[in-house]
This record gives sequence, structure tokens and C-alpha cells, in this order.
Amino acid sequence: MNSQTATIKTQFEEAARLLQQFIDDDNNFAAFEKAGDLMVAAIRGGGRIFSCGNGGSMCDAMHFAEELTGRFRRDRAALPAIAISDPSHITCTANDYGYEYIFSRYIDAFGKTGDVLLAISTSGNSANVLKAVQSAHEKGMQVVALTGKTGGRLAEVCDVELRAPRSTWSDRVQEIHIKIIHGLIQYIEMQLHPELE
Repeated sequence: MNSQTATIKTQFEEAARLLQQFIDDDNNFAAFEKAGDLMVAAIRGGGRIFSCGNGGSMCDAMHFAEELTGRFRRDRAALPAIAISDPSHITCTANDYGYEYIFSRYIDAFGKTGDVLLAISTSGNSANVLKAVQSAHEKGMQVVALTGKTGGRLAEVCDVELRAPRSTWSDRVQEIHIKIIHGLIQYIEMQLHPELE
């Protein structure tokens, strides 16, 4: 094993330690259940789940939504989830109002009471995500946040927070986030389609 491979191996080991740290804290799964129940209630009530984030977190937001509208593990009815990722909306809004408003303007247009926003920010301080949370609450929506580090301002304004254990790099946070996202999708499916278990 060369030195570069050895370095990569330590990254896998660190990721495994952080995942185990998350697993060992039962508070994380109490928050997980609350988040999942909010999402299930939204869908059962005729609402939708919106998701947003920047960069890799936008990719996670898109992945969450497409697994619900499309297919996760088994065939079932499409579920109403929308990632705020339309490039024409984003560039128009950024140009006309500022980057801070790219997600909130979408919530202003389409969000309604009974919907849920999945807000993703590894720092918890992304201004445009925080603005989306403000708009969501003004619409009577619930907000589930995926955060990292200290949770940032997002931890203070969301309804349910799922925080990755503290680490130096954002990719460690994103690795926990994708496990949470897959878990939420599976939880939603099991609640709405118990025949799939």
C-alpha cells in the first residue's frame, strides 16, 4: 500500500468512526423519527416536501426528491417531493434579487401550510437556506434541517435538526447526510407502503 492509499484508508476509517458516533446517540434517532413523521404527515395530508441546499447539498436535495418521485428500492406510487434546483429559476432570481433569495422565492411561489422543507447546509449558515426557512415558516410549513459542525443558525430556526458529528471537512458531513436521506426515504416508504417492508 503506497502512502496515498494509506491516507485514503484513514479517511474511510474516520468516516466509519463518525457514522458510529451518530449511530450511538439515540437522540439522533428520536429526531430522525420526528422528521420522518412530519414528512409522512405532509404527504398523507396532500402536501409536498421541498428540498434545498448549495453545491453538494443541492445534489443531496435533488437525490432525496428524485428517489421519492421516482423509485428507491421497490416499485410504488410516486411521492410528491421537489428539489429547488431549476437553473432558470435560480439564475433569474439570483440576477434580479440576489443569491440569498434563490430558494425562498420558490417557497414563496409554491409552498403552503402542511408542506415540509428539507433544508440542507453543512455549516448551518448558508444565507439562502436560512431565507428559505423564513419563507417556509411564513407559509406555515415545517422545516427539517440537515446540518454539521455546530449546527449554525439553521439549528436555531428549524423544527427538527439532524446534525452530523463535528468534523474538519464538509465531505464527512455530507457522508452522514446521505445516510440520513436514504433512511428518511425508506422510513417514508415503510410508513406509506408497509407492504414493501
